[in-house]
Amino acid sequence: MKVKTVSIGGVKVGGRHPLVLIAGPCVIESREACLDLARRLVRLAKREQVPLIFKASYDKANRSSIRAFRGPGIEEGLDVLAEVKERYGVPVLTDVHSVAEVTAAAKVVDVLQIPAFLARQTDLLQAAGSTRKVVNVKKGQFMAPEDMGHAVAKVESGGCKRILLTERGSSFGYHNLVADMRSLPIMRNLGYPVVFDATHSVQRPGGGGDHSIGDRDWAPYLARAAVATGCDAVFVETYVDPDRALCDGPNALVLKDLKSIWARLRAVDEAVN
Repeated sequence: MKVKTVSIGGVKVGGRHPLVLIAGPCVIESREACLDLARRLVRLAKREQVPLIFKASYDKANRSSIRAFRGPGIEEGLDVLAEVKERYGVPVLTDVHSVAEVTAAAKVVDVLQIPAFLARQTDLLQAAGSTRKVVNVKKGQFMAPEDMGHAVAKVESGGCKRILLTERGSSFGYHNLVADMRSLPIMRNLGYPVVFDATHSVQRPGGGGDHSIGDRDWAPYLARAAVATGCDAVFVETYVDPDRALCDGPNALVLKDLKSIWARLRAVDEAVN
């Protein structure tokens, strides 16, 4: 099946366009930290000619514990993301967790992301689709890849034809995930570009008792496998010092390693295509 090309603020995802990087922190920890990381990523992307979409969440509504850091909230968070767009000229992606958030988020960001745990929420998918923004749906850890056809139909029913589908691992017993590379061509056969979320695929949900843990060392290997299998973009969370991050640090990449990791991914992509 021919896959649509989805244009996002000058970045083209899908078709035979270059591999796209979606990168940023798990959640906005502060305005200063978010702007600093965006500046570093944009500088890297320009220097290495990497098509970049910046991602950050204003709220992480599905944390393991009530005590977990969630972020600044929608109002302050969207102000920060608007500043990232204005200052650095980069497309921006963020999560939405309820229908009530969709309109406000769509006024600021380029991509509305549906978290994996919400991939079957009909009203949310339709509301996101009705904005005509690009919608990235993460496949639920509990879903088969072919079931994402229902998510696509729900987004399309809102009027949207610009959709991305993301693999982020499937539940494999308790506190563990496995990435099934077959899901990439299966979802791509639905007609839209596919994304591989390398850092969430090495997460161990709830493995820390009141928080998730993970192993970032495996993320580059899975990313290379995904690119070799065939994906249109790679999604990673990254920090200058992920060991000090307030959210998902154990599975996030160290920013200084991203250049060499991306060089290998690009080489694999060029060889395959």
